[in-house]
Amino acid sequence: MQVFKFGGASVKDAAAVQNVVNIIEHFPNEELVIVVSAMGKTTNALEEVIAAYWKKDTSELAEKINSLRGFHDVILDELFPNNHDGIKEEIAEIFDGLVEECNEPCSDNYHFEYDQIVSLGEVISTKIVNTFLNKNGVASTWLDARKMVRTNNSWREGKVNWEETTKKVKEQVDKTDTRISVTQGFLGHTAEGFTTTLGREGSDFTAAIMAYSLGAESVTIWKDVPGMLNADPKWFDNTVLLEKISFKEAIELAYYGASVIHPKTIQPLKKMNIPLYVKSFINPDQQGTVIQESSVNDSIIPSFIFKMDQVLISLSPKDLSFIIEENLEEIFGYLSKENIRMNLLQTSAVSFSFVVDRAKVDLEKLVANFEDDYLVRYNEGLEIVTIRHFDEPTIKRVTKYKKIILEQKTRETVRIVMKDLGV
Repeated sequence: MQVFKFGGASVKDAAAVQNVVNIIEHFPNEELVIVVSAMGKTTNALEEVIAAYWKKDTSELAEKINSLRGFHDVILDELFPNNHDGIKEEIAEIFDGLVEECNEPCSDNYHFEYDQIVSLGEVISTKIVNTFLNKNGVASTWLDARKMVRTNNSWREGKVNWEETTKKVKEQVDKTDTRISVTQGFLGHTAEGFTTTLGREGSDFTAAIMAYSLGAESVTIWKDVPGMLNADPKWFDNTVLLEKISFKEAIELAYYGASVIHPKTIQPLKKMNIPLYVKSFINPDQQGTVIQESSVNDSIIPSFIFKMDQVLISLSPKDLSFIIEENLEEIFGYLSKENIRMNLLQTSAVSFSFVVDRAKVDLEKLVANFEDDYLVRYNEGLEIVTIRHFDEPTIKRVTKYKKIILEQKTRETVRIVMKDLGV
């Protein structure tokens, strides 16, 4: 058993869906569970639908639903000119149900409504992919993740009940009479049967859940990149493929801001020692990256993670008292309440400094909250670079023409807050 995950970019249009089938045809003998995300930018579009529904803006709501229906109709017309297995009517029923749902009064829980509506993107995409596989002679069975992945009632961030989920996944997969099963990423269900979603990178997480539950041989995430690179090509020239890294290294890179794999996807795979492959759906024959237990290769190539548009904020008690636990409790409490994630922090005897994404903090509100008791200072227009397995040449390379504002080093990692000198 292998688990494949295809994200939105890999099923963004009819040609992309055909490419998915081509990839699957490369594995004619393997048992596969195929986890599929919503098509293209469908999740974003459904978020606009739920926003219009919540605002009770009926004209905008109708426009958003019709636009999304039209997007899928184009894909259906290209893939199924003869309406194979009545797929067009099946998708039309889903959209008609969405319209009916949005004509009913909404509850007072936005996050609950979000999960019921946004989840339809994955339902639609998997119906289409499953039908197209069968049309092309690749026998597959559609499975409903909303009946397999059991979570609590934390809407938009469902916490998995692993015992119940493992039992239900095995039951559903064992019932199929095909070697391929197609299911939805991102989705779960409560004990009462309501749909939940799994939060950020939920489809990758679903692939890990399936692999964990089935004791799979491996997981492969198919992306539009050749694998995990040692830096984002947008910020760094001459990137290098990380052919083999450990689970621990992948979690470290994700913590510092690398966007390829979320730690919650890694953790169940690490527990079961199931390797994770990151491969290109554009060039599927390329080797990609494998994430596994051994850390032997972790330090061979330095990795760089850049975060731009940062702000460094420093708080110093006006009475020049030491920064102690009470101060930290107050500061952390505010940041938690405002959902502000620190990218770096540093404390001294009389000041506490931290770096956050500028777009995620209301500076005026933060200053107003602390200015009675603290001197509040901040520097904008900064960037953070994190270098794993650094050496001095790599540090000099990334800090050239930069003013270093703050630097932190451990044996394996250096983090530098800096400002471009504009040279």
